[in-house]
Amino acid sequence: MEKENLEEQRDCLESPLIPQSQQGFAKDEILGEVKKQLLLAGPLVSVNFLVFALQLISVMFVGHLGNLPLSGASMATSFASVTGFSLLKGMASALDTFCGQSFGAKQYHMLGIHLQGSLLVLLTASIPLAFIWANAASILLFFGQDPEIAAEAGKYARFMLPSIFGFAIQECHIRFLQAQNNVVPMMIISGFTTLLHILVCWILVFKSGLGNKGAALANAFSYWTNALLLVLYVRTSPSCKKTWTGYSMEAFYGILKFLKLSIPSAIMLSLNTCSTIYMIPLGLSAAVSTRASNELGAGRPRAARLAICVTLLMVVTEGTVIGTVMISGRKYWGYLYSKDEQVVKYVGQMLLLIAAAHLIDGIQSVLTGVARGCGWQKIGAWINLGAYHLIGTPCSVLLAFVYHLGGKGLWTGLIVALFVQAVCLAIVTLNIKWEEEAKKAVNRATNS
Repeated sequence: MEKENLEEQRDCLESPLIPQSQQGFAKDEILGEVKKQLLLAGPLVSVNFLVFALQLISVMFVGHLGNLPLSGASMATSFASVTGFSLLKGMASALDTFCGQSFGAKQYHMLGIHLQGSLLVLLTASIPLAFIWANAASILLFFGQDPEIAAEAGKYARFMLPSIFGFAIQECHIRFLQAQNNVVPMMIISGFTTLLHILVCWILVFKSGLGNKGAALANAFSYWTNALLLVLYVRTSPSCKKTWTGYSMEAFYGILKFLKLSIPSAIMLSLNTCSTIYMIPLGLSAAVSTRASNELGAGRPRAARLAICVTLLMVVTEGTVIGTVMISGRKYWGYLYSKDEQVVKYVGQMLLLIAAAHLIDGIQSVLTGVARGCGWQKIGAWINLGAYHLIGTPCSVLLAFVYHLGGKGLWTGLIVALFVQAVCLAIVTLNIKWEEEAKKAVNRATNS
């Protein structure tokens, strides 16, 4: 049956109807795609926000212990995100290509094989990353951070060490389920974990006497809780019966292929900004990656192109609305973290720049999702490296340290990098030959 499906896909790709992928889209097609995107992106946005909220809630609890614990926890959280969480999330996103296209090609058993391979790679990668976290204080001091803040951040990072392994397991299972459009269970599990996290944080921060170290331990507890619940669901749910068929030695054979996409994927994602409201375009990015990879794997390039157009329209609308809300509420947001008026005022000033960055970041995030769905992570990685290191970083350094604009200068440089990245990804996307990408996707699924 699977061979017949693949033959039908190839026949479709070779048919004279393929040029229709360059034609316009009917109203019913657009509305149908919007519905599919919302049903997929809505739960994904919720999952991304709820997972990110674990760190956010912890920092909020610590903020009420004083400015030094808040600074240490914020520094440690940023350090952990850049050196661990973002790298693992990026590596796991290679499953967007492998699982998404295999699911579209109806090679269901391969999703479980890809999941096992990704777990082996990410858990192995977590070992050296944990070593980096254990030495966070020394690393921050080396780069000139204030000794007191570096010491606080180092303590927080060490107590977060178990988080990295739970996070790796969690991300692999999220991508596995996402590729099958099986997203509601993830939302329910993440919601339960986040509610539990609030209680655990309150106990460990205020009642146990651990202070900010308790918040770090709460993170570890919640990431592992989320991971284990996802593992339990995948292993026992009837909806995963076709895609999880048990452990197999075949997982070892695909590790090299996974690494070839996971490393560029990590570069693509790690260099992107990550904030609370970024969870919305991140969900849309995941949705378009899933939709594009599913449709390309099924040999339907025109449907993949429609999915991308619809998602871009949605993310521009979202960016405009959210940016307006952020600018309107900039004078009050800081009170969630601190009662210090200077902190609140500075947060308000930064939100003006963050609002502009959010719109551009949303566009590049969706285009990055297109890259993952099509399987050209290497191109995306080179664009990201060039945009950030050749253009964005020099601009940030110049504005922050030469013209003494501080954090505002750093964010302005980031906005420049995001703009360059979005433009370059847009140029690549506009030049995609969809029929060729569909053929590649079918061949990749067949030869997995």
